[in-house]
This record gives sequence, structure tokens and C-alpha cells, in this order.
Amino acid sequence: MKKVVLLVFLCSALAFAQNSPNDDKKAIKEMLMAQQSAWNKYDIEAFMQGYWRSDSLAFYGSGGVIKGWQATLDRYKKSYPSKDHFGTLDFKFHEITPISEGSYYVMGEYFLKRSVGDTNGIFMLVVKKINGEWKVIADTSAKIK
Repeated sequence: MKKVVLLVFLCSALAFAQNSPNDDKKAIKEMLMAQQSAWNKYDIEAFMQGYWRSDSLAFYGSGGVIKGWQATLDRYKKSYPSKDHFGTLDFKFHEITPISEGSYYVMGEYFLKRSVGDTNGIFMLVVKKINGEWKVIADTSAKIK
């Protein structure tokens, strides 16, 4: 009987140790909202903390595919050279869907209000839990306006 109680206790503990999809989605949104906040503070270094710091990071935008964290940072700095170009960013999330254990895709829209002209677009991100933190490992973004 003691073995059965111990087995039930261990199984319960393991079940609680696993994050539910709702917990994952909440954590992913928090990471992305931290990126939004960093962008709005004109802090590109903090914004980039949401991306996987790896040469395997993939960013696919209007300029084609860029590989690597540093190359992605350089692209952002070139495309958004001043605070006026950064403006104010807002995200709208449409889907956060599991791909496999520890990875999701996120589909949504971005809205960038700025003095040099507003721009809006769509995105699809692949995020993965790496060393206990959610990171964007692939970003496909396209301007609509």
C-alpha cells in the first residue's frame, strides 16, 4: 500500500512539474510583450533578448533570409536607424499553437506608429523553450502597409 501511495504522489508531482499549454502560451506572450516594451523604449539590445542568440536563428523579411542573431541585430539597426524609425510598436496575437513539446508557432500582426510614416504587417514566429526560456528561433515578417 505504501508503494502505491508513493507512486501516486510521484506521478502527481511530475504532472504538476510539466507546464500546461496555457502556461506556455502565457509565458510566450510575456516574452513577446517584453520585446514590445523594449522596442517602445528604443532599446534594441533588450528587444533582441527575445531572439535565440545563435547563428541558426532565421529571420525572413522583405530583404530575404538572414541567418544568425548578430546579422538580425544588424538588420534591425540598419532598417530602424533612429528613434523616429522605431516609433511605437503594438502586437496583436491571432494564434499561439503547439508544434511539438517545447515549441510553438505564433501568428499575428504588428502595428508601428511613427513620425516617419506608420507601417503595419503580419508575422509568424517559431518559438522554442531553450534553457528554460522562450526564444524566437525563426521570424517571418512582412509589411502590409
